[in-house]
Amino acid sequence: MTQSRGRSSERRFARRLSLFDCAMIVAGSMIGSGIFIVSADIARKVGSPAGLLGVWIASGFMTILGALSYGELAAMMPEAGGQYVFLREAYGDLVGFAYGWSLLLVIQSGTVAAVAVAFARFAAVLFPWCGATLFFGVGTVGLSHERIVAVGVIALLTALNLRGLDLGKTVQNAFTTAKVGALLMLIVLGCLIAPDPGAIARNFGTLRAFFGDGASVGPAAFGAAMVGGLFSSDAWATVTFVATEAREPRRDLPRALALGAGLVILLYLLTNVAYLCELPVASGAAPHAGSAFARGIAGAADDRVATAAMSSILGGRGPLVIAVLVMISTFGCANGLILTGARVIWAMAHDRLFFAAAGRLNRAAVPDVALVVQGVWSALLTLSGTYSELLDYVIFTQLLFYALTVGAVFVMRRRRPAAPRSYRVPGYPWLPALYVGAALSLMADLLVVKPRYTWPGFLIALSAAPVYRMLKARA
Repeated sequence: MTQSRGRSSERRFARRLSLFDCAMIVAGSMIGSGIFIVSADIARKVGSPAGLLGVWIASGFMTILGALSYGELAAMMPEAGGQYVFLREAYGDLVGFAYGWSLLLVIQSGTVAAVAVAFARFAAVLFPWCGATLFFGVGTVGLSHERIVAVGVIALLTALNLRGLDLGKTVQNAFTTAKVGALLMLIVLGCLIAPDPGAIARNFGTLRAFFGDGASVGPAAFGAAMVGGLFSSDAWATVTFVATEAREPRRDLPRALALGAGLVILLYLLTNVAYLCELPVASGAAPHAGSAFARGIAGAADDRVATAAMSSILGGRGPLVIAVLVMISTFGCANGLILTGARVIWAMAHDRLFFAAAGRLNRAAVPDVALVVQGVWSALLTLSGTYSELLDYVIFTQLLFYALTVGAVFVMRRRRPAAPRSYRVPGYPWLPALYVGAALSLMADLLVVKPRYTWPGFLIALSAAPVYRMLKARA
């Protein structure tokens, strides 16, 4: 194990993650509930099949650029904490802590809460008693059967990961394999076995149908639409958090980032093609009034595009199939986030920037206190009902941290030119620069299009500064 700067540990992380395990962490953490929902909002913003696919292609290309750049940093600094370590080494302790603080406060824990609630919400399709109505509480804070199930998922997965990496990775591999297979089933059914001729005619029949009626979608609207695609593809960097536990981190982490992210992007694009083979982008004509076909992708009930598409294929059984698919997907996603996120808390504790106990490993060689802290905070966010708003607020800040991390490739090339690099990002400096430029452009777009979702994220990140000073003073 790479020793931290703060204190040594009697126990060491176990190097038990193969290339396949690492790739499954990447893919499993990326695939949550977004791919089944966000295409509706994207379709409303761009209004054409070409625009919908274009957003997913652009989002996927940007994700791949980021993953390739992170691969160089991971091969150079294969330490527990991953992105936190990259930012710390490139820009100093305060920037690294601001990322770790934001990750704990909202980014990772808020995503765990949101994914667990998505599991419970789709479980209600199978078990109607699992409803969202509060039976105890005030305002948005309180208990509902949905939230109790979500907290149960968080508690179960935290308990499983406390028993060791082997169990955690087994759960991850099984559920990631299952949801990749489920997405492939949706793609095959939608594109090959049971496509809807009416939807194909509406979406692909003519160039005008494919590209729209000529109404231009400006860069601002396209950029705003990309937010959904990017954050449905988020969490690919979490595999860097467990770098110390990879058998061959310098070799396998770059490959896992490229393979895992590439697989998910391809699945996402083909899934949207399947949607277009079943539903028109926009609302249909009167004969289909009230049907899923009439509402189209843009008007899918509760934005559940996958449910609408599968209903077109399987009729009344479609919602049940999608509910099971989403439950598998979100359970595996939550496991990947819980498994990896605790390693950042552990790394901060070893830098004396968090409670000392969080820097401890239990007999199973996992950070038990960090896992419990993460689980308790995620559960509290679930019960507060504010996790979705918090995630909206950190979109801008998350992009900033991504841009800074890719920028760290340039910083470390200048600062440590002789450092061993078993992998170098291809197309340097152009591809990393393209990612940074795209991220900054998207951030500028969000400042104009969604200003209320930008400044709160800054405030969350800036709140790290006084906490950092207090912790440094105590250390």
